Amino acid sequence: MVQTHQNRLTVLLANEQEDWHQTVRQLLQPQGVQTLSARSGREALQLIETRSIHVAVLDQAMPQLGGLQVIKLMRELRQAPPAILLANQLTTNLLHEALGMHVFSVLSKPVDFNVLLDTLARVLRRHYENRWPSEHRGERRGNGDEYQN
Repeated sequence: MVQTHQNRLTVLLANEQEDWHQTVRQLLQPQGVQTLSARSGREALQLIETRSIHVAVLDQAMPQLGGLQVIKLMRELRQAPPAILLANQLTTNLLHEALGMHVFSVLSKPVDFNVLLDTLARVLRRHYENRWPSEHRGERRGNGDEYQN
């Protein structure tokens, strides 16, 4: 999916199931991807506000704040990361609301991990121009070889 580099893509995994976090972490670590875990919407929002997050994977059904509520609040931030929403049921209303909030993708649960990996690769291509994101958002280095997130 991505190549190893000193700067790591950081993916927030916001889902209350610990075994899900561990499985996704084991899939992403060999790809050079760092993961952060949140088990509630409030915890996810706090991490988005205080850490450099490149992609947020948010469960629609989380305690305190659901995925769409987190996305709505994070859109008020200056530099919100692209979001992937996980949902038990893909209803027309949910898809319409997610589209209106510019959610990158909505995936049905249980999540097919190959689909999740493919979606993360598409986020990297679309939002980071196939260049590895790093700690400083929105800046390019002189040679143009690195995209600074």
